[in-house]
Amino acid sequence: MDLSYRIAIRYFFSRNKRSFISLIARIAMAGVAVGTMAMVVVLSVFNGMEDLNRRIFKTFDSDIKISPAAGKRFTITPAMLTSIKKVNGVSVITEVIEDNALARYGNQQTIVRLKGVDRTFEQQERLDTALIEGSLTLRGANGTPYAIVSEGIRNALSISLEDILIPLEFLYPRTSTKALNLTSPEAFNQLALRPGGVFFIETRYDDYVIAPVDLVDSLMQYRGERSAIEINVSPGFREQAVSAQLAGVLGKDFVVKDRDSLNADLLRAIKMEKLFVAVTLSLIILVAAINIFFSLSMLAIEKKKDISMLYALGATPSLIRNIFLAEGAIVALSGAVFGLAGGVLICWLQIKYGFVSMGMTTSLVDAYPVKLIWEDILYTGIVVVMITMIVSYIPARRAAEAGAILRV
Repeated sequence: MDLSYRIAIRYFFSRNKRSFISLIARIAMAGVAVGTMAMVVVLSVFNGMEDLNRRIFKTFDSDIKISPAAGKRFTITPAMLTSIKKVNGVSVITEVIEDNALARYGNQQTIVRLKGVDRTFEQQERLDTALIEGSLTLRGANGTPYAIVSEGIRNALSISLEDILIPLEFLYPRTSTKALNLTSPEAFNQLALRPGGVFFIETRYDDYVIAPVDLVDSLMQYRGERSAIEINVSPGFREQAVSAQLAGVLGKDFVVKDRDSLNADLLRAIKMEKLFVAVTLSLIILVAAINIFFSLSMLAIEKKKDISMLYALGATPSLIRNIFLAEGAIVALSGAVFGLAGGVLICWLQIKYGFVSMGMTTSLVDAYPVKLIWEDILYTGIVVVMITMIVSYIPARRAAEAGAILRV
């Protein structure tokens, strides 16, 4: 072991006899420990929130979505489908029509986001974990078409899946109508479906209704055109890589986005919040580490005679400086170890037992999501080391200078 560390360890344990200096050192250790623990926990919570949002997106959104670069609709040709199927990683292709419509059930009505999908939608199994009542079948064995409604729409319209007499009606303005007269039934196309299932993910998807694409086509008069193509990627393939290949195949007339790109704004906001919180907590650790500065300054005053003796024995200014730097590192390292251990323990307990509830209802989790990433723990350790070196350098340099003056 280096001589400076051996002397620093001796000072660290022997000075506990000095009550005031010992108290400052313990406050410094506690401050660093609490700040370190808070940083580990908060960063892990942000990781958990990001992971939860990705799981929510995966429950409803497809892996890749293809939409027209201009306009709301486009024609899907056999050649286009063939080109898409040739891309490695493409598993399921679903044709989609999506637009706003007026939904009516009994005496209740509301605006919904009506999404028409073909039969391949059931193969994607995206809403399996979100289904709370009924089934995800869009067409029954006898050919009866069904609508899958969100919990928000079910509550807004007071829909009952057991009532087979009242249909769920959808109204959409006719494109041929020059002047829209809201009082005239001729101004709207109408579609009647039977509610077959209810799903719930979160409030973001509370206005969605899913129905067979051919019926939505007739309602909205798309005439065989579609508003999007949704693609599921085969296991073992990266969504970003498949998305890039599809973009190259389809050209500039289409916009191809993977799931993260579709929700880029929210994911970017989470990352920015995580960055700002990390910087804020780093400043809090810096404030807590100021006690190390005072502790080392008072220790340097107390150990003046020892420093003079070390100089008399041939010690150099760099050795004296290293002794006090090592002393600050020991104080900070002790606090950091306790803080990291405490932060990891709290995160593990939350992951295992879920003591802290989110205070909201979701179909995926009840407890606050937490995800430990070792890079964050490493980042926290590096921050503590850098802050320790900053606050320890000045008193260490002053101790070396004072010792040099006393030697002269």
